[in-house]
Amino acid sequence: MQSKATTVKAYLAELPPDRRDAIEAVRKVILMNLDKDYQESMSYGMIGYCVPHSVYPPGYHCDPKQPLPFAGLASQKNHMSIYLMCTYGDSDHAEWFKKAWAKTGKKLDMGKSCIRFKKIEDVALDVIGESIRRVPAKKYIAFCEAALATSRASKPTKPAKASKKAATKK
Repeated sequence: MQSKATTVKAYLAELPPDRRDAIEAVRKVILMNLDKDYQESMSYGMIGYCVPHSVYPPGYHCDPKQPLPFAGLASQKNHMSIYLMCTYGDSDHAEWFKKAWAKTGKKLDMGKSCIRFKKIEDVALDVIGESIRRVPAKKYIAFCEAALATSRASKPTKPAKASKKAATKK
């Protein structure tokens, strides 16, 4: 469920106390480990961490008006979530992340980039912090650009459409 809050402070204020405490604990770890070139703001109805246009003018390839998203933190209907884009598409980072989490003995409930949890005790905060620290903005930008270049190179080019005039001559 997306929040309509326009500031992080407002977002946190609308949460029930137990969820606010958990989100604030994860947020503190993220902020302590976040590269200076990232920016915290509200994004997609949650707390977002992105590479701002001042650092990366092209922005998010799906919507260049948006800054390049890196991480997110949200209170959903049935759980809380940490979104780590650095685990999505980077198999080396994802593998490291899963192994590091397993060493903590905590159960990992994870999608491609989403780590779901119900209480702060379920979260390996040190692994979240290290994951954020390992990916400074310049490294993340380079990874995203390389992934886009690979994606664009692997897509077949579409043949040019014939004009209606040429099609009627057949």
